Amino acid sequence: MTPTVALAALGRPVLAGLAAVGRVALFAGAILGHILRPPFYLRELGHSLLQIGWFSLPVVGLTAIFTGGALALQIYAGGSRFNAEAVVPSIVAIGMTRELGPVLGGLMVAARVASSIAAEIGTMKVTEQIDALVTLSTNPLKYLALPRVLAATLAMPVLVGVGDAIGIMGGWLVGITRLDFNSATYLKNTLDFLETWDVGSGLVKGAVFGFIVALMGCYHGMNSARGAQGVGRATKSAVVSASVLILAANYILTELFFTS
Repeated sequence: MTPTVALAALGRPVLAGLAAVGRVALFAGAILGHILRPPFYLRELGHSLLQIGWFSLPVVGLTAIFTGGALALQIYAGGSRFNAEAVVPSIVAIGMTRELGPVLGGLMVAARVASSIAAEIGTMKVTEQIDALVTLSTNPLKYLALPRVLAATLAMPVLVGVGDAIGIMGGWLVGITRLDFNSATYLKNTLDFLETWDVGSGLVKGAVFGFIVALMGCYHGMNSARGAQGVGRATKSAVVSASVLILAANYILTELFFTS
């Protein structure tokens, strides 16, 4: 293989990746450009808030409570090597609010919501319902994508806040039942070491993750190929891309928030 051929083989996927980033950016810009333009589909927004927010509470809550409990056990096991078992309440609280709450909540919502949005919109494209909306002079981005993106962006911080509280409660339950912590002391240590920005940073992350989840679901649904296989690929791609982007965005936001 000549150097030119090797360089071309390396450049093709790089250029394809950059082109995909550009398409997603243009898609996001097209959606956001409709925020202040009437008509406003409040019924669709309310329905999306219910589907994305309320119905995601059980999976987020279960994920958070088991994560908080496991985190308490792991920190206690590690801290016992250095006689630092007392740090369990503070580390559980900080770990849940800064990282695990928003990241795991975002990944679980991505698995549930991004796949659902991509499958729904992809099926509408296959059955030509999106073409029917255009025929009726209804902008598909404004009617289908914008309410879902707004709903996910608004609902995810609430889900993250609830998940943080449940995760801390999971650590507290394990601490007082398995690790012989005093309940009042555990709660006092949690409140003493937890700062406002620890919680606030997680809520900001939640809003960004919610935007990513809905954006990926809508983008892959709108660009779904025809047929059942096309919808299946769009659903898979939505979950994978949303999950990877959540992890990448988490690193970038952590670098911005907590690196001086």
